[in-house]
Amino acid sequence: MKANARDIRAALERPSADIRLYLLHGPDGSATAELAGVLAKAMGLEAERVDLDGATLRSDPARLSDEAASLSLFGGARHIRVSPAGEECLEAFTALLEADHAGNPVVALAPTVKSTAKIVKLAIDSRRAMAFAAYEPSAADLERLAATMARDHGLRPGGTSAARLAASCGGDRAVLAREIEKLALFLDAAPDRPHDLDDKALDAIGADLGEAEMGQVVEAVVGGHTAALGAELARLGEAGTSPIPWLRLLARRLMTLAEMKAEIDAGAGQDTVFKRHRIFFREEASTAQALRRWNAAMLAAALSRVRQAERAVMASGNAGSVLADHALTELTRGVERRG
Repeated sequence: MKANARDIRAALERPSADIRLYLLHGPDGSATAELAGVLAKAMGLEAERVDLDGATLRSDPARLSDEAASLSLFGGARHIRVSPAGEECLEAFTALLEADHAGNPVVALAPTVKSTAKIVKLAIDSRRAMAFAAYEPSAADLERLAATMARDHGLRPGGTSAARLAASCGGDRAVLAREIEKLALFLDAAPDRPHDLDDKALDAIGADLGEAEMGQVVEAVVGGHTAALGAELARLGEAGTSPIPWLRLLARRLMTLAEMKAEIDAGAGQDTVFKRHRIFFREEASTAQALRRWNAAMLAAALSRVRQAERAVMASGNAGSVLADHALTELTRGVERRG
C-alpha cells in the first residue's frame, strides 16, 4: 500500500506482523535513513539487525525470505535492512510477500528508485507492504521542520535561528537533529525546562552555516582525481575549515547526478536533462563525463558514505576532519581505479 509521511512513521514506530516490507524510496536519502532508524528504535536496543544489499538479493533471491522467517541467534527481536535496494530486488521482494511465514520486518532503502519502478508497484499493490516516497523538502518545509524539532528539544527558536538551522543541514534530517541536540545540550534545554534559541547560541556551537567555496574538492571526488583532492584537503586543513560544508556540497552534487542518471537511464535526452537541472554550460562537459563514469549503485553507495562521514564528524569524541578526509580519499581512489 502507498503511505504518506504520517502513516509510514506511525507504522515504523509500531511495526505490525501484517506488514512484511517497508519500502522507502525517493531522492531524500536522509529522510529514508532516519525512518529506517525509527524501525530500529522500535525493535529495541537488543534487537538483531541483518544487513543485505541489492547485489546479494539478485544472486540469491531466497535469502530475504529465509532471513525474515529465521529466529534471532539469541531468541530476541530481529529485523532486516536492505540498502541500497533497486529493481534487482524484485524477485526477492515478491518471494517475501508471497511466503507462508515471515516474522521479521524488512525495511528497504531505495534512494535512486522512481515511483514507476516495479518494486514500488509491487509494494503499493500488496497488503503486506508499505511504500513511501521521500522527496527533498523545500526551504520553507525544512525551516518548519527545524522549528518543530527544536521545540521538541525544549528550544524556542527566535529571529532567524530556524532558517539558519535549516540552511545548515544541507537537507539532511539526521544532521539537523544532531545540530539541535548539540544546541539543547549547550543551552541545557529540555521540554520541561525550555530555553530561547538565538543567533548567539548558533554562532557559539553551530556548524559552519555558510556555503564556502568547496567546488574544487567536490569536482576532485566526482572526477576521481586523488592527487588534486589531496592538495585541496591540505589547503582547507591549513585554513582550519570545517569539513561539514564541503561534505554537504558533495552530497548535493551526488544527489543531482543520481537524479540525472535515473532520468537518462529512463530514456531522457542528455540535453533535456541538463536544461531541466540548469547545468551551467561550462560544467556540461565535466557533468557528462561524471554521468558516464558513475552508475546508479555507485552514486547511492557514495552518498551513503558521505552522509556517514558527516555524522561521524559531528559525533562527540570524534577524530575531526581526519574522518572526512579518509572517507573522501578512499572514495576518490575507487573512482580513479574505475577509470
